[in-house]
Amino acid sequence: MADYPENLKYTKEHEWSRINGKNAVIGITEFAKDQLGDVVYLELPEVGAEVKRGQPFGVVESTKAVSELFAPLTGKVTKVNQELVDAPEGVNESPHEKGWMIEIEISQPDEVPQLLSAAQYQELLAAEER
Repeated sequence: MADYPENLKYTKEHEWSRINGKNAVIGITEFAKDQLGDVVYLELPEVGAEVKRGQPFGVVESTKAVSELFAPLTGKVTKVNQELVDAPEGVNESPHEKGWMIEIEISQPDEVPQLLSAAQYQELLAAEER
C-alpha cells in the first residue's frame, strides 16, 4: 500500500490538504493518481477564485479518464502550481509533494476537523478494496 503522509489531511474523494495556519495546499492522493493512470492535462482555477468544500475546483485528465477535482475546504485561491499545469506528469511522479495543485486561504476553519487523518484515509481505502 502507498505511504500516506501523517502531516496531510484527506477526503473521501481522494484529495489531500496540507494545513499551514490559515492556508491549505491541495492535491490528489497516490490512490487517485493510481486510479487515473498517467495524468496528461490539468485545469485549475485562477488565483483569486473562490473554492467551496465538496464542489469541483478543476479537472484532471489522464490516459484513462477525465475526473473533476473536489475542494476539501472552502477558501480563496492564493497560488496555482503553474509548473504542474505546464507539465501535468508531475502528479504521476510525486502526488504528495511536487504534485500540489493549488493553495487556498481557508475561510471556514471549522471544516478542517471534518477531514480524515492518514490512518482514517487508509481505513477508507481498505474498506473500498473489500
